[in-house]
Amino acid sequence: MKKIVLIITGFIAYVGAMAQSEKNLSKADLVNRAGDHIMVQLSSDHWIGSNDSITNHLKGLSRGANVYVMLNKPFRNNPKISVAFGVGMGTSNMYFKTLDIDIKATNPTLPFNNLDTLERFKKYKLTTAYLEVPVELRFTANPEKENKSIKFALGGKVGTLLNAHTKGKTLQNRDGKNINSFTQKETSKKFFNSTRMAVTARVGYGNFTLFGSYQINNMFKDAVAPETRLLQVGLCLSGL
Repeated sequence: MKKIVLIITGFIAYVGAMAQSEKNLSKADLVNRAGDHIMVQLSSDHWIGSNDSITNHLKGLSRGANVYVMLNKPFRNNPKISVAFGVGMGTSNMYFKTLDIDIKATNPTLPFNNLDTLERFKKYKLTTAYLEVPVELRFTANPEKENKSIKFALGGKVGTLLNAHTKGKTLQNRDGKNINSFTQKETSKKFFNSTRMAVTARVGYGNFTLFGSYQINNMFKDAVAPETRLLQVGLCLSGL
């Protein structure tokens, strides 16, 4: 984890140095414009393809957050089009009502335990975190004034799993009455694919865009759980 933090910190410092040098360039030098070096994304998360017996237990708004540091390289013959690549973190939090996901089980398959008539946690979630490398092909209608321009981007990202854990807070009985206010956290990557690949898209104006991300490979290892892919849709704040 320390190495990952150092890599991201070094990348941020490098991008910052590049951005500082760009301030001295003329507006005509569009090839070296800044161009959405930082992207912060807040998403509504959904499991696609999983069984109804699992997704019907989802509670409220499952959500995620992604933060990326990017390098933007416009085409010299057409500065409206550019290629961007970077590094960052992607997280997802899936909330469940009366379901226990035993990620530390010794079974060959991942248990999804229905707790409708049993004790369960008032708040319960499954969290995953990935170190990701995103790549985008971007179009900016007015590259001289990016913060006042329509923007489009298509791309993809590949990530490696850093952490997967469940967390439950406040144990309740079957009638919804609190029994104990303790917190339980269990961590294991045993049942999860170590690699995540996704296609991405963004569209918007200035520093704000709507984005979507769809995982194209299975979230879980083969035959341990229903084939599941993560869909994220939400708001992206970009710029320097």
